Amino acid sequence: MQAYVIYRRVSTKEQGRSGLGLEAQDRDIALFLESFNTEPYRVLATFTDVLSGASTERPNLIAALDMCRQAGATLLVSKLDRLSRKVSAIASLMEDKRVTFRVAQMPHADNFQLHIYAALAEQERQFISARTKAALAEAKARGKQLGGLRDKTMRRNAAIKENAIARANKVAGIVLPLREAGKPLREIADHLNRAGVQSARGGRWQASQVKRVLDRLEAG
Repeated sequence: MQAYVIYRRVSTKEQGRSGLGLEAQDRDIALFLESFNTEPYRVLATFTDVLSGASTERPNLIAALDMCRQAGATLLVSKLDRLSRKVSAIASLMEDKRVTFRVAQMPHADNFQLHIYAALAEQERQFISARTKAALAEAKARGKQLGGLRDKTMRRNAAIKENAIARANKVAGIVLPLREAGKPLREIADHLNRAGVQSARGGRWQASQVKRVLDRLEAG
């Protein structure tokens, strides 16, 4: 029988208290166990850390890995970045002969593919960070006042994001069960329209809008 130890991570204490992010991870893991696990299994334990992916101090990940080594179990995470955002940390785990891990969102990926994915994701984050710093430096060099305007923009963007998440949560009870049942995006949009649920702009739902809602719910 296949034994699993589940590891979850969220980045802030607020997410840890509210369950935001954890529910999405639980859905991914449940889907993997139900649809992609090919043999009888049991879950030995679930460990959760509430801290940044850049942090190296993760007591519950250490405990989860220790249990995997002792019991010969496989560590199961929803996404690769729940383990770490650093390719060096992923590579170190792959080199540990007493540890195996699976990623629910990439059920067929082997170690080579996971390593490449981690390297590309880290490279993308580095580029985005460098591009942002360069843009701010150019703006400052042109004499732009960054502080006040940037703060207002950030507050406005935060409000827009919060509203979008609230709207997504409002239709989650319809969208998620249909998606988990394998219904296509267009059919889910039809269900929402028949139920009289209006889109964000007060019109009819389209497949692309359903996809954005699912992405927001997944991001948690």
